[in-house]
Amino acid sequence: MPQVVLIVDDDPVQRRLLEAMVGRFGHQAMTAEGGDAAVALLTGAQAMRIDCVVLDMVMPDLDGLGVLARMREAGLDIPVIVQTAHGGIDNAVAAMRAGATDFVIKPASPERLQVSLRNALATKALTGELQRIKRSRDGTLSISDVITRSPAMRPVLHAAEKAAGSAIPVLIEGESGVGKELIARAIHGSGTRRAKPFVAVNCGAMPENLVESILFGHEKGSFTGATEKHNGKFIEADGGTLFLDEVGELPPPAQIKLLRALQEGEVEPVGGRKSIKVDVRIVSATHRDLIADVKAGRFREDLFYRLHVFPISIPPLRQRLEDIPELTRHFLTRSAAEEGKRMRGVGAQALALLAAYRWPGNVRQLENAIFRAVVLADGEEIGVNEFPQIAAQIAGQAGPDGAAAQPWIDPSPAMAASWPGTNENFGMPARNAAALTMASPSLRLTDPHGDVRPLEDIEREVIRFAIVHYDQQMSEVARRLKIGRSTLYRKLEGLGLTGGAQAAEKETVTAE
Repeated sequence: MPQVVLIVDDDPVQRRLLEAMVGRFGHQAMTAEGGDAAVALLTGAQAMRIDCVVLDMVMPDLDGLGVLARMREAGLDIPVIVQTAHGGIDNAVAAMRAGATDFVIKPASPERLQVSLRNALATKALTGELQRIKRSRDGTLSISDVITRSPAMRPVLHAAEKAAGSAIPVLIEGESGVGKELIARAIHGSGTRRAKPFVAVNCGAMPENLVESILFGHEKGSFTGATEKHNGKFIEADGGTLFLDEVGELPPPAQIKLLRALQEGEVEPVGGRKSIKVDVRIVSATHRDLIADVKAGRFREDLFYRLHVFPISIPPLRQRLEDIPELTRHFLTRSAAEEGKRMRGVGAQALALLAAYRWPGNVRQLENAIFRAVVLADGEEIGVNEFPQIAAQIAGQAGPDGAAAQPWIDPSPAMAASWPGTNENFGMPARNAAALTMASPSLRLTDPHGDVRPLEDIEREVIRFAIVHYDQQMSEVARRLKIGRSTLYRKLEGLGLTGGAQAAEKETVTAE
């Protein structure tokens, strides 16, 4: 998903010029006619997520300095590029003192604005990453620090907010690498226990004969090798949160001991003579289907109900493709800083390649892929060549007949529902990863008999591809195809694309 740039200017001509430039730079442009409208978008009840602001200094209602003051009062750290027709050192100093990131003279050239936007967004990303790392180390990572723009993650964040305000036991479910520990840390950092310890323990990595010692501690000399007293994880987390990662991997004897500790609210160290009361909030996580494990006798039913009080399920990365560009920028900023490299960003074709991959290892795999790409990169921009393994896996998958398989990306439920069924010539409309990762989308010009396909068929395929590619945003489809929306709707009806026509009608009703 592109980064959002808010353009604030009372001159409609300037707004249109800036909007066109920002769009050409690959960002999503939003506009506001004045300072009051901008403040409403930035701080109102329906505040939008905005990555950068291009702000005019002189406006009839609330001027640029007034907008900067309101942003400062609201605690917003969004980078602001101030522009004015009255260039002068006094204006520049006043804007920078008020919190502006950069200062340009109207009319700004595309090259100057592009450099300014690039620097502002890079600075914001690095600053945000440093703050996020600091909060993670301090145990104050909040739900707002979770990097996502996917609608599929909204229920997850909403549930996490509810859980943060309570001491209810939480079970986070999801595939390996989706970010279960991140959500657990966000719940802890957003709750009343954020000033207390957050202790994480990987249940799958504990030897069975040491589970009791690791969790509950032991006294000196209680067993061979116990040369000194050790406080277990429960005692370390007293007053705070204990995160039991991969709790489904615990062996049966360990499950019994854990259940007793949860029931009694106290632990007895190995070799100890008395129990120790502990006040611990339990957040657990698993990639397993614990209900199936309970039915199969691999997991205790009573322990399951102790842990499965408030379940939160995190969708895999392949079901939230909108997060890939944002996560990519996040990992790129961090990896480039760690490697001491100056990286400008990720190319459009490389982003399309990443969006086409199914990511079996989820967010953790994406992070490692970006780190490797930063190490491989010779220039300031990461391209397709920095992801050779991913490109090979996408292009080299073979189908049952030995032919190269079409690596489809699953459409969203809303997208799939808008189409009545499969088409015998073109198949289920979905994002074709092969088309997305090429320099330009491939299009069959001949039929299986070697004859040129009818123009109507080619046009139908192009329109269907565009509708899916832009997720049924019909205004964007029409703009990219360089036709009017009314023309697009007529073509949908004429070509028999009834699902697309229904989506168009739905969009029109919503807009009205």
